[in-house]
Amino acid sequence: MNQETTSGMVVTPHWQASQVGQAVLQEGGNAVEATVAAAAALCALYPHMTGLGGDGFWLVLEGGASDPVFIDACGRSGHAVEADYCARNGLGSLPMRGPHAALTVAGAVSGWEAALAVAHSWQHKGHAVQPLARLLGPAADFAEQGITVTASQAAMTVAKQDQLCLQPGFAEVFLPGGHPPAPGQRMHLPALGNTLHRLALEGLSSFYTGAVAEDLAADLGAAENALTLHDLQSHTATVGAAVRMNHRLGSFFNCPPPTQGTSSLLILGQVLWLLDHAGLDVQDEAAFVHAIVESTKTAFILRNRCVGDPAYMAENVQHWVQPEFMAGLAKGISMAQAAPWPCQSPAGGDTVWLGAIDRWGNAASCIQSIYHEFGSGVVLPRTGVTWHNRALGFGLYRGHPNALGPGKKPFHTLNPAMARLADGRLAVYGTMGGEGQPQTQAAVLLRWLLGGLNPQTAVSRPRWLLGRAWGDVSDSLKVEADFAPQVLVRLRGMGHEVELTPACNPLMGHAGLIVREPDGTLQGGADPRGDGCVAGCTPVPLRKRGEK
Repeated sequence: MNQETTSGMVVTPHWQASQVGQAVLQEGGNAVEATVAAAAALCALYPHMTGLGGDGFWLVLEGGASDPVFIDACGRSGHAVEADYCARNGLGSLPMRGPHAALTVAGAVSGWEAALAVAHSWQHKGHAVQPLARLLGPAADFAEQGITVTASQAAMTVAKQDQLCLQPGFAEVFLPGGHPPAPGQRMHLPALGNTLHRLALEGLSSFYTGAVAEDLAADLGAAENALTLHDLQSHTATVGAAVRMNHRLGSFFNCPPPTQGTSSLLILGQVLWLLDHAGLDVQDEAAFVHAIVESTKTAFILRNRCVGDPAYMAENVQHWVQPEFMAGLAKGISMAQAAPWPCQSPAGGDTVWLGAIDRWGNAASCIQSIYHEFGSGVVLPRTGVTWHNRALGFGLYRGHPNALGPGKKPFHTLNPAMARLADGRLAVYGTMGGEGQPQTQAAVLLRWLLGGLNPQTAVSRPRWLLGRAWGDVSDSLKVEADFAPQVLVRLRGMGHEVELTPACNPLMGHAGLIVREPDGTLQGGADPRGDGCVAGCTPVPLRKRGEK
């Protein structure tokens, strides 16, 4: 549902989380505070998609500023995780599940703390800092009083039960009565709720250096996991510069490595060049899909060759988004014939994107994930935290910046996006969906920006993806079945290996978009492929501190 407001707006993939963020905005909170509250709520409401035991990345913009800041809340591998870790443990490859898959620190909570610190440095008349208990309280209440199991959670539990049921702590929490829960069933997560209350009382840093960290380390050790208390204590989120791509339409922002954010900008930049110089028309759906798919191929080949922990990379990705570099890539694209594929790509994972813009024009674009559905499957009993399996982002090939090793950040598909347009509009947008994230970002943004669609229609229109998304292993071009038949005919005629999927398929990710007009009016769209909504608000009058 497309909504319009002039005060504040939040969008998430779960309607209750959107309402949590909306309430914070209505009470005078800023965009970051609303996003943290919604992100915490999603850890309870969407436990197969995200959690305290995952990673996160943010773009955060102060109203009136030119560029957002980038927050990297990616955890590093443990100090004991050497390059030969798999060989020493009798493993032929990195496992998908279990303690050996949980080899990196969970950074998401540190991202909340860093984002709040950035936001609380802003000076806005009338803004009173929202207490941490206010932001985490709704999430704790959901966990303790019970969540309603979504169809998505139920389906993923059934599909992956054989992989997950034997992992430490999983069955006790997510298989009530020994069986996968049914959609609509009530599920309680009391240990997680208690941890959220503890973080509200002790501070978010307790997850890494306090009593919560000690409980996490004890349970990880009991599961014979390689992470230690020292690994948790060594972690910190970092705040830096986003990658910026300039175009006559405005400036587009995404995340630097270890994410694939530069790939998103490379795709967008190539398609914009084709629109400017090769006669591409957004209204020609077959040509539009083809252009994004071919741009995706060039971006992914470069990504796979070069991207990993930035401390180990030789390439400067800001060079990739310069006009001359992107034009060189785009000139090699044939608008009549698909280039050869597949290229080996990372598998997809479960993720949530969420965003908010407040009454002051502050904006947050956030993404967090436990990677595969339910992550490693390891659920720590003292805290109720499900640990991610983001170590699968590493490779076992030596000499590559993404090779497994101690104290390293793994490659991430995660990449929240933002755009400041030359006409004064601001957009925050993103999606879950592994390989589909950068493709969907380009599709949604350009359909809104140049295709004449409102945000909700741009998000809802039929989509596609090249490569893998969550729960999938095929590298074909997957196309939703509600595309016009002639579009499919033309794509096959260009040489694409088209695989039809059901219309409105969650495989395509859960996208969202919020747009702020120069006069402060906000519009937004939430993906019908998920369980979310756009929530706008008309705030109550702000009171000064101490005023009743």
